[in-house]
Amino acid sequence: MREVVTIQVGGFANFIGSHFWNFQDELLGLASDHDMDPVFQNPGVNMDVLYRSGETQEGVLTYTPRLLSVNYQGSLGSMSSHGTLYNQTPELPSPVATWKGSISTQRSESLNRNLFLQSLYKEEQKESVGKDSKHADSPDNIGDQEIMESLENGTQFWTDFSKVHYHPHSLYEINGLWMDVEGFDNYGAGKDVFAESSRGEEMTERLRFFVEECDHVQGIQCVVDDSGGFSSVAADFLQNIADEYTNTPVLLYTARDPGSFMSSKSRKRNISRNLNDAVSFAKLSPFCKLIVPVGLPFLGGSKASTYLRVNDEKPYHCSAVYAAALHALSLPFRMDSLGPTATSDCTLGALDFNSIVQMLSGQSRQNMVAILDTTMPAPTIGEQLLSKLQTLTPEISDDMEDLHSVETLVIHGALKSDEQRASVFEVQDAISAAYEQASSRPRFCHLSAATCPLPIPLPFPSIFSQTVGRCGQLLSNPSSSSASKGSLDVHSIPMAARLRSSSAVLPFLTNRLENLRKFGIQHGAMGGELLKSWGFGKEELEEMGETLSNMVRTLAPYSDLTSDSD
Repeated sequence: MREVVTIQVGGFANFIGSHFWNFQDELLGLASDHDMDPVFQNPGVNMDVLYRSGETQEGVLTYTPRLLSVNYQGSLGSMSSHGTLYNQTPELPSPVATWKGSISTQRSESLNRNLFLQSLYKEEQKESVGKDSKHADSPDNIGDQEIMESLENGTQFWTDFSKVHYHPHSLYEINGLWMDVEGFDNYGAGKDVFAESSRGEEMTERLRFFVEECDHVQGIQCVVDDSGGFSSVAADFLQNIADEYTNTPVLLYTARDPGSFMSSKSRKRNISRNLNDAVSFAKLSPFCKLIVPVGLPFLGGSKASTYLRVNDEKPYHCSAVYAAALHALSLPFRMDSLGPTATSDCTLGALDFNSIVQMLSGQSRQNMVAILDTTMPAPTIGEQLLSKLQTLTPEISDDMEDLHSVETLVIHGALKSDEQRASVFEVQDAISAAYEQASSRPRFCHLSAATCPLPIPLPFPSIFSQTVGRCGQLLSNPSSSSASKGSLDVHSIPMAARLRSSSAVLPFLTNRLENLRKFGIQHGAMGGELLKSWGFGKEELEEMGETLSNMVRTLAPYSDLTSDSD
């Protein structure tokens, strides 16, 4: 077994993770339901790569994500930090024998479960006593439409829409760092969080629990909300991981929700945001083999949302799109038959974790920044699918042609007409033809394909336009209704996602390099004092500048990178 451990750090990262694990849970449920579409019975994906088998103290078998989630204290909503399976309650401290005074206990009021979580709890209670919850007709049943409206209007925590059971080691709340903390919006605010109060040791020990029980860990996928202080927490954690697990590759997704891009009227605040972006990227990148920036300023108005109706003000909406793309990208290293040339009736082009990373970061230019593109849902394979792929990475050049680019493309659940699914070999032929006809093509492209589409679980938000059909097909005569569709209308969708190593990422890199120099390094820089308050001296700033310069230089070797800090 070649396992993968997942880490989620920060608020938006955990929103993405909640949707991601919901997809996995839905796949597990559909695979065990013989009344469902046969395509889900044998998806060709080994769930053991991401999941672990266990047993409670009562002898109940468990199957939980191999996950470490890190977030604010109080960020779990109504869920216990011990998860929902083991029902552990924190022990109260024993009274001190020498204390003769009165004793008082302070407890924060627990939050009530929302309608979705209540329905899950009732279903599990009925199953535990041998009743068929799907056909239960008790008067206290909660309707699916009512649940969806509740989630659309009342989702506050990432746990509000999570349908997954977690291991007690998975959910780590940073002690003393509360969810309503102010000023945790920059790299400096989180600079000492990891090292203080044994937090780093606790996080490392929880990760070690998952890694050491693996037969042969193939890599760590990490999703980080890098818009503020959590990027600093993640950088310290990743450095620790790099020291302890030297030969384990790390694939890092740095995620942003649209709210983090909001421009401020305060010049000082905008400078702080620009410096945070530069410092965060420069500090995180050395500790991973491949880094993928994810998150558009206006996802709802982007080309990536052509068939979607995304509300940018709702992390519940935006995170669902990014999670769908991350699910697709995770399929190659989870396919049953590993090997780039291995095929089966349901999968093609499997790759292990290290091969994906090396393919995109190990080329002669040693570029380790990848661009994420997707189309959701994917059009039929005969409709120029490649041209429909749109970026989810910000600050990318749309018109930059790169003859040395490298791509890995994942397509699953593809349709060839209406509701008729394409085989993996038909997908392969269609993509080969598309590259042959393209005016420009990458230096190298690897295709992974699977017949199993992306299932849409009940708590998925209502973000599909009327053009999307029940199986994700694009309707030629959609309803004129302006209402969005959700999981009650769309059962599954075909997906396509691509990672590419390309010079199109240059604007992203140069913007961070220029901002670091302009506001932090050059003589009299307006952000100099701010960076000093974050704990950075001149030498460390110049080292960060050199890190960014090297990244730019690998893609544009003749760029003018002369520093004007003197």
